[in-house]
Amino acid sequence: MSFDRQIHLATWNINSVRLRIDQVRQFVEEAKIDVLCLQEIKCHEGEFPSQAFIDMGLPHLAICGQKGWHGVAIASRHPLERIEAPVACREGHARVVAVRVLGVDVHNYYVPAGGDEPDPQINPKFDHKLDFLRNMRAAYSGLAPDARILVVGDLNIAPGENDVWSHRQMLKVVSHTPVEVEALRAVEAAGAFVDLPRRAVPEPTKLYSWWSYRAQDFRSSNRGLRLDHIWATPSLAPLADADGACTAKVHDAVRGWERPSDHAPVSVILSL
Repeated sequence: MSFDRQIHLATWNINSVRLRIDQVRQFVEEAKIDVLCLQEIKCHEGEFPSQAFIDMGLPHLAICGQKGWHGVAIASRHPLERIEAPVACREGHARVVAVRVLGVDVHNYYVPAGGDEPDPQINPKFDHKLDFLRNMRAAYSGLAPDARILVVGDLNIAPGENDVWSHRQMLKVVSHTPVEVEALRAVEAAGAFVDLPRRAVPEPTKLYSWWSYRAQDFRSSNRGLRLDHIWATPSLAPLADADGACTAKVHDAVRGWERPSDHAPVSVILSL
């Protein structure tokens, strides 16, 4: 089978795009990224370093900015069509942006972290997180069989036992509690999404995309979580395969760069 074009798409919680624009530039150049989906940009749209993205060959931008801990953006080599994003956040935070690029709808999310206490009755942040996930599930119920959608971003949940450094110790910690995992699985099932990184690295292999700043050497402690995801609808998922294997990848080496984000980028190559 021959394809007219390939697109290398990555998702990355950058934890301040202005602070880490040099790391973004290095990653885009080394990995040859065509579409970059960022979360936690921590700036308003007018403060986004647009010229830097133009200079690195990603001139087409879709930005949903907000000062503080939120904000998402997509930068692309290819023209983008801004499309209506699913309405997921009851608080009106800048947590989702959606575009169409080369015939693929890309939904870029920053799901609320949920605070420290996994009880929606006493923790409004956790209640917000569960509500956000319910809204995502509703958005993807009843998709057309030929839908071409990628759901990407920091979904702030490590769903599988091997997506956390210790399943037993993380069961009561926000990001891996049963209620969160069930809610995320319901979103995944609603759209019949294919988890591309897990397609590339099947269970039971451990797979992480986030490591805490608290560890002096993240590799030696390796207490990671897989919080960053790329899902594809069934009609799109086969286009992520090459030579009999899925092309999705966690770029964990980036976590070891100078002044890194605590998240590593996750990417996939689609042959369209």
